Amino acid sequence: MSSKAASGTKAAAKTAAKGAKGPKVVIVGAGSMFFGRQATKAMVTSPVLRGGTLALVDTHEPTLKKMVKLAEMARDEAKAPTTIVGSTNRKDVLAGADFVVLTFANDGISWRGVDTAISAKYGVRMCSSDTIGPGGIFRSLREAHEILAVARDVEKMAPDAWVINYINPTAVNGILLMRHAPKLRSFALCDGLHEPHLRRRLLQQTGALAPGKSDPELERKAVIHISGVNHVTWLTRFELGGKDLIPAYLRYITEHAGDEDSNPHSKARFNGRYRLDLAEIYGVVPMCISHTKEYVPFYQGYQTKPYKLPPIDLFDAPKRQKERDAIFQVIDERLAGKLPMADFLEKTPADHATDVIESMWGKLGKSFYINQPNRGAVPNLAADAFLELRSAIDMDGPCPEPCDPLPRGVLALTQQVLDTHELTVEAAVNCDRKLLRRAMLTDPIVNAVGDADAIIAEMLEAQRKVLPAGWFE
Repeated sequence: MSSKAASGTKAAAKTAAKGAKGPKVVIVGAGSMFFGRQATKAMVTSPVLRGGTLALVDTHEPTLKKMVKLAEMARDEAKAPTTIVGSTNRKDVLAGADFVVLTFANDGISWRGVDTAISAKYGVRMCSSDTIGPGGIFRSLREAHEILAVARDVEKMAPDAWVINYINPTAVNGILLMRHAPKLRSFALCDGLHEPHLRRRLLQQTGALAPGKSDPELERKAVIHISGVNHVTWLTRFELGGKDLIPAYLRYITEHAGDEDSNPHSKARFNGRYRLDLAEIYGVVPMCISHTKEYVPFYQGYQTKPYKLPPIDLFDAPKRQKERDAIFQVIDERLAGKLPMADFLEKTPADHATDVIESMWGKLGKSFYINQPNRGAVPNLAADAFLELRSAIDMDGPCPEPCDPLPRGVLALTQQVLDTHELTVEAAVNCDRKLLRRAMLTDPIVNAVGDADAIIAEMLEAQRKVLPAGWFE
């Protein structure tokens, strides 16, 4: 943390202690597997946020009631002045919002399972099924119209609010808001490059910091350039005191390459080996390997000769559903008083979105990785290329920091991914089958016209009840 950020934190704490009003944060999709609990913890413990209002929205009333009760119990445990409200109708709570976080999905785990199974029949393998490939495209089709509906409501009821997209594919949805709700103040987030934890972890892995230790001044001095499209970002520079730390980082990856070979999760298995392989191929290091391996054709399994790495594992929807069920089982036990709320406040991790909101509202001067238009930060990509970039951010929005040009190879892949995302947005907004086919055939892991056509036909039919009617007119 810089001295400016540290002084900002102290000033914010003093202001909060005097009873300054915190922000009104509206969470659309409060039952989110990864965000609802973290947002609750932050809103009742942060000295910047705890004087504000947490408005929880979820269309599934039983889930909403649980999350509201959890938030109220957390507030009471923390003795916070936070106001907690909830509704199944976002229009009940949008007025006066300072931030609106989008984190909803229409039975997302189940439909990702459908996307995975249909695509795998035609040789397209996805370990996540929510960002690239047919799964990413069809998740966009399922969510785009509702995202724009929320945007329209925010424009009318809270025109000064910042809308933060936290729904995958976050780059596609960020482009959607940029292109089709341009008056809205918006950006998109992913927790894969969460500062300052990312910077600290990289320094620890290279030996510049001892394991488990932090040194804000040292961390501030590190020069780290990471850029690209969300989930396919690349480390192009890593220096400390003029010394290149990328060789040390690659040595660390090599030493630990086998650690995840037997991991049962599709997103994690063999990740160290995939990371080394892509670093060798492209000359820069992939920073979100659990997703990036899904963006390239190399691990799809249709090669004619055996390769040293296996095809990626398929997304396991039943396993992911069990994980979600386990999270809500713990919530139920907390609500029943079987688990202490003090434990919830102590062990619930920090979240990227609420860290960003806290810094913006509290004028803390911190920098985060934000998905936004490039605006010249990466000099060999277009100004409106929607990239994940380290950015200073305040209530005027993010300002990306300049970074290295992307080298050829990853530059081509980046442009291909961007084109797929842009085509997906226009196909989703217009329910346009011709554009949908073009997006599918631009996608880097779809390699046959007949397969693409079959995937589109089967997925449209399978998802008829959750897709806009315009797809079937």
